[in-house]
Amino acid sequence: MTEDPKNGSLRNARKAKNDEFYTQWRDIEQEMNAYLEYDPDVFKGKTVLLPCDDPEWSNFTRYFAERFEALGLKKLISTSYAPNCNPAITSYEPTLFELEDPQFDETKTRANGKKFVLDGTDVSGNGRVDFDDLTWEYLDGDGDFRSPEITALRDEADFVITNPPFSLFREFLAWLATDDVRFSIVGSANSVTYRDTFRMLQANKLWKGATANTTDMVFAVPKGSEVKQSDKEKAERLGYPSDDKYDYTRLGNSCWYTNIEHGRRHESLQLMTQEDNIRYSKRKSVRGIAYQKYDNYDAIEVPFVDAIPGDYEGVMGVPITFLDKYNPEQFEIIGNMDDHESMREIGVSPISEEFIAGYRAVGGTGAQRAGGYWVGLTNPHRFPFKRIFIRNRFVQNGACE
Repeated sequence: MTEDPKNGSLRNARKAKNDEFYTQWRDIEQEMNAYLEYDPDVFKGKTVLLPCDDPEWSNFTRYFAERFEALGLKKLISTSYAPNCNPAITSYEPTLFELEDPQFDETKTRANGKKFVLDGTDVSGNGRVDFDDLTWEYLDGDGDFRSPEITALRDEADFVITNPPFSLFREFLAWLATDDVRFSIVGSANSVTYRDTFRMLQANKLWKGATANTTDMVFAVPKGSEVKQSDKEKAERLGYPSDDKYDYTRLGNSCWYTNIEHGRRHESLQLMTQEDNIRYSKRKSVRGIAYQKYDNYDAIEVPFVDAIPGDYEGVMGVPITFLDKYNPEQFEIIGNMDDHESMREIGVSPISEEFIAGYRAVGGTGAQRAGGYWVGLTNPHRFPFKRIFIRNRFVQNGACE
């Protein structure tokens, strides 16, 4: 059966709308403040690129433009994507900002992206450099971040800061990783389990930002986007009711990924010993129960971050939420359960036939999973949820009694 092109376009538009999450000023300011607290001159004399952006609606451009002088920026560059190439835009009308400019072009406004620049010149003559001093021009192409045109701007910049489309997160991160540029980008907390993302994190080339996935982030979304009623109501309680232009949603699993230093990633977790966890832990699956070992790997299962034993010398399997509290001076990251190559490298064996038989005997049905490199627990026979594997550096170095 041939798909109706019109229906296909509607589906693409709906999917694209669900990929359009507009970051709020509060969340941008909170994250940037963490970098500034660690180093007040972090942006001084630097060029910041904001791709996937448009100052006509974006808080990223507004934040950096309004704080251009306070941050000591050298240059701000913001680029937008061509309306004709964005299926989320079902109808488009240029703003007065563009229509009243002599360089307005009826064709380019739809087919080309735009570049906005703030270079320290007081264009408006109001005695300061701010949003009103942005100058703009059409890009030669559509503004796709993968284009040579935007890549050249990346190479010019010292920082790339943006909220890329969630569906292109892996590709965007790979684009960033090819050059020596510092960055801060918004993504789903689940992205840490992507192989390339995790390996960058393990190599200390990437880490969670100060706003981890334990913090609610509110996003504006285009009218017509699919928004859970509970998330819409949570956003409203946080001060973001729907308006004529946008609905708002709360995403509790969103966070920042960065390679910009902030002090919170150097704070050590305060942990109880194994003995004290077993005696006093608030977790029922830990209190009064010895830590279980995996069936096919020499490591213990730790089901909660606050149950990590501070005196354990060996490898521990912990939830991915550990990365919100990860201090590279305190812990070494060993591997990631979702990366089978990594699992083989650290000595994880395929699940045994005995385990599989026991797993199925208690009702386990994940046959494909049961034959792979995930770790299993034999009492009862089950697989834990996603785990990463860590070792305590303090204990290894004899710094913990």
